[in-house]
Amino acid sequence: MTFDNLHQILQSLYADMMPLCGDMAGVAKGIAGLGALFYVAHRVWQSLSRAEQIDVYPLLRPFAIGLCIMFFPTIVLGTINGVLSPIVQGTNKMLTTQTFDMNTYRAQKDKLEYEALRRNPETAYLVDNQVFDEQLEQLGIMDAPQIAGMYVERGMYSLKKTVQNFFRELLELLFQAAALVIDVIRTFFLIVLAILGPIAFALSVWDGFQSTLTQWLTRYVTVYLWLPVSDIFSCILARIQVLMLQNDITELQNNPAYSIDASNAVYIVFMLIGIIGYFTIPSVAGWIIQAGGMGNVGKNVNSTATKAGALAGGGAGAAAGNVAGKLMGR
Repeated sequence: MTFDNLHQILQSLYADMMPLCGDMAGVAKGIAGLGALFYVAHRVWQSLSRAEQIDVYPLLRPFAIGLCIMFFPTIVLGTINGVLSPIVQGTNKMLTTQTFDMNTYRAQKDKLEYEALRRNPETAYLVDNQVFDEQLEQLGIMDAPQIAGMYVERGMYSLKKTVQNFFRELLELLFQAAALVIDVIRTFFLIVLAILGPIAFALSVWDGFQSTLTQWLTRYVTVYLWLPVSDIFSCILARIQVLMLQNDITELQNNPAYSIDASNAVYIVFMLIGIIGYFTIPSVAGWIIQAGGMGNVGKNVNSTATKAGALAGGGAGAAAGNVAGKLMGR
């Protein structure tokens, strides 16, 4: 089970829950039918009392809504999803391309980093076991302090790489988890809006609830756009990482004194920024389609992002301090 599998499971869950819309259609038709009766009777009586001609066109509104309720999964959800799905596919294609480039450059960077350490006689024994063994064979019993120093430096290098890989894997895990949280919340909202959509359409027939239809449409489209916005954000982050990796590759090829440790520190900070940035997606999607009543959702999600970023940063700092304390104690 991987994160990609989980995203696919969420998509399958949404498709599996869509038939439940039909269960709500029966209740919605009753509400809409009663609302249509009062809607038409009120306007007909109003026109007769004023001795005016009856305008038939506005009276067709409840009947059009009734047709949407009867064929809700096909007419309403099918149309909206059919219009918006190309956006999701386009942004996902962009993300896939950038992710492939990022993985390619990362492998190239790791190879160049190994070769740079391998070429330097002073650091070759840190990464190459054969060179390490050869240098040990050249030393004698009188060189015991130097042998011990080599073991210590090699152990320190291995520990440093282990700590760096741990932080990178931890932040990448949190990064993937943040994207999964957004997708889970999005799927939950879409399922609720889809299942109760016929009820919202039925209530919009009644006077005083006409805005329910518009509110449902704007909220559904806004939540649906969370995934494209998430893919665009991930694409931007992947592109920035590609540029960082390209810079590291160029420096490793042309600058023998280039320090890769500084680049790794910048990468960790960048991942923290990305984790927090994921939770701004609902607010950004709200800029595209203005949906009333969604402000509290964005506020709560952004608050969660701040706490998650503080927790991640605090955990990383505590772990780093713990490791450093143990090293200093030795």
